[in-house]
Amino acid sequence: MKLSDYVIDFIVKQGVSHIFEFVGGAIVHLLDSTYDRDDINCVSVHHEQAGAFAAEAYARINGKLGVAMATSGPGALNMLTGIGSCYFDSVPCLFITGQVNTYEYKFDSPVRQIGFQETDIVSVAKPLTKYAELVVDAEKIRYYLEKAVYMAQTGRPGPVLLDIPMNIQRAQIEPDMLESFFDSEEYKQIESQQDISDKINELVSLISNAKRPIILAGGGVRTSNATGELFRLVENTGFPVVTSLMGLDAISHDHPAFVGMIGSYGNRYSNLALANCDLVLVLGSRLDTRQTGTRPDTFARGAKKIQIDIDAHELNSKVKMDIALRVDIKAFLMQINDRLNSFQKVDLTDWYQRISLYKKRYPTLSKVGDNGIEPNAFMGIISRYSREGDIICLDVGQHQMWAAQSFRLKKKQRMLNSGGMGAMGFALPAAIGAVTANPDRNAIVIAGDGGIQINIQELDLIASQQLPIVIVVLNNGCLGMVRQFQDLYFGGRRQSTVLGYSCPNLLKIAEAYGINSYEINSLESAETVITQVFKDRLPAFINVKLELVTVVNPKLVVNRPIEDMSPHLNRKELEEIMLIDLAEEVGVPQ
Repeated sequence: MKLSDYVIDFIVKQGVSHIFEFVGGAIVHLLDSTYDRDDINCVSVHHEQAGAFAAEAYARINGKLGVAMATSGPGALNMLTGIGSCYFDSVPCLFITGQVNTYEYKFDSPVRQIGFQETDIVSVAKPLTKYAELVVDAEKIRYYLEKAVYMAQTGRPGPVLLDIPMNIQRAQIEPDMLESFFDSEEYKQIESQQDISDKINELVSLISNAKRPIILAGGGVRTSNATGELFRLVENTGFPVVTSLMGLDAISHDHPAFVGMIGSYGNRYSNLALANCDLVLVLGSRLDTRQTGTRPDTFARGAKKIQIDIDAHELNSKVKMDIALRVDIKAFLMQINDRLNSFQKVDLTDWYQRISLYKKRYPTLSKVGDNGIEPNAFMGIISRYSREGDIICLDVGQHQMWAAQSFRLKKKQRMLNSGGMGAMGFALPAAIGAVTANPDRNAIVIAGDGGIQINIQELDLIASQQLPIVIVVLNNGCLGMVRQFQDLYFGGRRQSTVLGYSCPNLLKIAEAYGINSYEINSLESAETVITQVFKDRLPAFINVKLELVTVVNPKLVVNRPIEDMSPHLNRKELEEIMLIDLAEEVGVPQ
């Protein structure tokens, strides 16, 4: 059979029914192999970066694998940001690029290029993938495909890339004669995860003795499909839960144990809860600086700390742990839950009352003018009227933090973020991938006026396919996250965030694409518009007018522990509400 037909057959067998692509000459054979098939469809985006982001979201929602394709040269390079996003956020995706014929490829020749659009994408992409391979032998295609998908989904998941030259794509092969990766010595030598049975008693003892425990749920809970086991752990122990940005949808926010998001832009009450705990169980979170602040030595400094992660390199890398275990989150939770079936819950009434006090005293609100829309309150309105099962796709910027702080996720809702890469332009294509993976669900895009312009061309795909996506743009007429940073540290010199930045009339652009458009100028008008838009499954675009100076509050500044956020509480008040000693003050570098 033709090799390109074999590749498509293989993809279908992985449970993948859609390929995100932007056509080019070097992948025509592969795309032609999808033609007239009823078990796989091509989703033709308008930019390869969007295709990569869509594949990422598709994988997150279908829980298996996402696939994106691009042509050689500029097409392949345009996918790199999306490939990196999958790498940093542990998403299993297979990226396939076309390449010039092997007889046109330069290999080790010192010339820069021989074939048109020839680019060594494998060398470029290797630092952002778990595995990348140029296929030069058609008889190895089964081996490479099996290895790629296995690597993408095993251990800490991530992206893989196969670069397939055109003459390899059109080659004839005998499928039954192809070598399998799973028969190889390479497969047999892959390292297994850590046995934790000898640590279970110690963990149960720490859990039993905790008076102020906290579970910190990271993105790894979702990556390992362990939300059910997390719920079971919470039911077994009664422990309260805080999350990282990537772990926000690990637990529904109406659960009484949910406390909020921690970190640099976390809820003040969530940071206070974590700062004062005596035991923190870190599940699938790498504890990056956006969670710990710039003083990781002060992070949960009064607590016993346990970290569970599939990636050994993340254990103890930033915060010293009392126990650090390299194991899959789901496997860990299943084992610990089995031991806790007859667990006598510790009375945590006083601890929950303390957390409730923090919530009442320090609600999350951002400072705005007398006539401005308070964005955290606005997020509360959207979340109230959102539907069970909605997939919320956040772009990167201030709006992302407002949503992370104040969007109350319901059961079966998902929240997709670009975490490690932090890529503006993520949300719109992510929503396309999400509803493609699950056509029965709706998506809500929450973006800023800066981020929405980066992949705005995908409005055409949303309109032409009538995808059930509502796009909400919080428009403050600037690049607000960096502008806030400039106001704080650079004396209000707003170069390139206000000075030099501009935004067109987004309503007219959405209307030109054929999408119904609305504008919100006040909280009073918000409910009317949102209820109207959410009543059906049609594309819609909402422009929310904010003041330019709208900020994200609270915010952690440099050299402060996570409980000491800006706007700062006076030292006496902070001391009164803390259950442990205050951290030593350190000056902010100029």
